[in-house]
Amino acid sequence: QVATVAVAAAARGLAKTPPRFLRRVLGVLSVGAHEATYEEARAARDLVLTVSAYTRGGSACLPRSIATALVCRRRGVWPDWCVGVLSAPPFTAHAWVEAEGRIVDEPMTSADFSKLFSVPAPTGVRPATA
Repeated sequence: QVATVAVAAAARGLAKTPPRFLRRVLGVLSVGAHEATYEEARAARDLVLTVSAYTRGGSACLPRSIATALVCRRRGVWPDWCVGVLSAPPFTAHAWVEAEGRIVDEPMTSADFSKLFSVPAPTGVRPATA
C-alpha cells in the first residue's frame, strides 16, 4: 500500500502538468504493458480509492484516473486512459479509465461523454494465464 500512496501522490503532481505533457508521459509509460481487463482496472481503482482520500473527492477525477492507470502499469497492464466532457449541459470536463470497452466504476456510461483524447491500452495478445 505504501507504493500505491506514492503513486497517488505522483498522480496528483502529474494532474497539474499541461495536457500535452501528461498525455506524452502516460503514452511512454503504457509501452510494453498488456491491455487491462475490466477487473484489473477496477481492482486498481479500488486500491487507489482505499489509500487516498484525496482521490475520492468529486473533483479529483484527473488524479484518480492517472493513479489508476499507474497502479495498473505497476501490475504490467494498462487501461484506456480518457479525458472528455459530458455530452449534455453542463459540459463538465472529466477523466476516467476504460477496459474491455467499458468505463470502469463511474456513475455514467460512455454514451454520456464526448471523448477528447485518450492514451489507449497497447494492442496485442494478453499472455496466457494458468
